[in-house]
Amino acid sequence: MSKRFWGVLSIFLVLVLASCAKKTNLYSSSTKMEDFEPVIADYDYLTGKAKIVIEEESGKVTRGTVNFRAKKDSVLWFTVSPGMGVEAFRGFITQDKIQIRDRVGGDDINLTYEEFKTIFGLTLSLDLFQNVLWANPPHDFDYQDRLARVKDHFELTQVRDKVRYFSKIDVTHGKVSELVSNSLDDRGSLLASFPTFQDVENQPFPIDVLFKLNYQTESGPQDTIVNLEWISISPYNDPMSFPFRF
Repeated sequence: MSKRFWGVLSIFLVLVLASCAKKTNLYSSSTKMEDFEPVIADYDYLTGKAKIVIEEESGKVTRGTVNFRAKKDSVLWFTVSPGMGVEAFRGFITQDKIQIRDRVGGDDINLTYEEFKTIFGLTLSLDLFQNVLWANPPHDFDYQDRLARVKDHFELTQVRDKVRYFSKIDVTHGKVSELVSNSLDDRGSLLASFPTFQDVENQPFPIDVLFKLNYQTESGPQDTIVNLEWISISPYNDPMSFPFRF
């Protein structure tokens, strides 16, 4: 596996954290969204766990487990284990930077978002992580965006910080069902699919998530597919700890 590979993918695990309670109940609604009013998740803290399968461009397949904790608008914390109870990576994402502790290869990441963009060609932020985490539109809707109603979904096109985002928002649950993101300089892209949603405390969350990532590495562009199957996720009102150190 190439340098920083696990670290980069670990970061994107956080982009898709939306999931199921211990017993899965599919989300259903008796009404449809007539005006554009996407459903935004309401939480203070949360914790979750998911199975992950990573398919590299070379054909290599890696399986593992992700544990996750979050404080809204403040911290995203996670660990990644490829199996046998061994922690391979631990991550800590805030408003200021991305930090990844690589316990296997020692190739740590401790970068601001601008530094990360320069190296990997991807424009990120804590707000963007949180929105994709809950299958929200990547950014708040405003006058510069393009919005159209097409049958059973809305199509939203947004351009922020030289990145174009195209989202399909389903009228039955008010969440993003498909997302395509491309940097205008073609250095990075992200495709996401959220096919099924479940009910967690009367809120819709994705169950299974498929991501296709394209980003820059020292050896050139890399394509990777990430599949997540969420085992559990629980919102909390009480504070929780976020253990992290380099």
